[in-house]
Amino acid sequence: MYKKLIILFIITCGLFLLFPPLPKNYSLTNVFRITEEPVAITHGTYGSALTVNISFGDDEVLNWIKEIKKPYPTLFIDIDWAGRFPETIRIIKDKNIPTALLGQDSSAYENDAKLLVHQIDEFENIFGEKPLWFRTKDEVFSYFLHELLWEAEVNAIGSSYVWTGGEIPPEIKGEIISVPHHRKQRVNLAEIKRLSDTRDFQSIENVIFGIQGKTKKIPK
Repeated sequence: MYKKLIILFIITCGLFLLFPPLPKNYSLTNVFRITEEPVAITHGTYGSALTVNISFGDDEVLNWIKEIKKPYPTLFIDIDWAGRFPETIRIIKDKNIPTALLGQDSSAYENDAKLLVHQIDEFENIFGEKPLWFRTKDEVFSYFLHELLWEAEVNAIGSSYVWTGGEIPPEIKGEIISVPHHRKQRVNLAEIKRLSDTRDFQSIENVIFGIQGKTKKIPK
């Protein structure tokens, strides 16, 4: 009997070493900790992902949201804009269109460390969950901002390039395309279909996790 207990103990220890328990706070954030320095995802390795940054527009955006079909782009949404157009937000939620948090220009967070926390809370109030992705309007991430996102377990993501209309560039494997729709810089949303016709867009997750994503260092 004593020998059996010893053997059972040894087997249990061996299994524990082979299959350690997962960390309690395991999330997508942990997957992105692929370097020891602050980084923002700007490129994946497989396919193409389309993201649209929305901080302006009423009927044009509403009609576009009603008409778009799968595969949907990921909508990076400004919280102040979302508060002004609840009907558009309702349709986005009903259609289960992927959403993420669009922040202000990066400089705003240097002067107000609580701004990001407020925006994340508001996003969660509107969409019922914390944003998985965050992007500043100018797609710049300071070291300080990256640290705030790290603590909040929200992933910093830029883009491979910003498409502002006109000529459509050749497809690059793993690209993350950003399309702006702001007061001072915006693409006619109907033009996005022309871009979509040239590619088979996939989700950000599929583009990044095909293989390990490429990253860009954040300036300190």
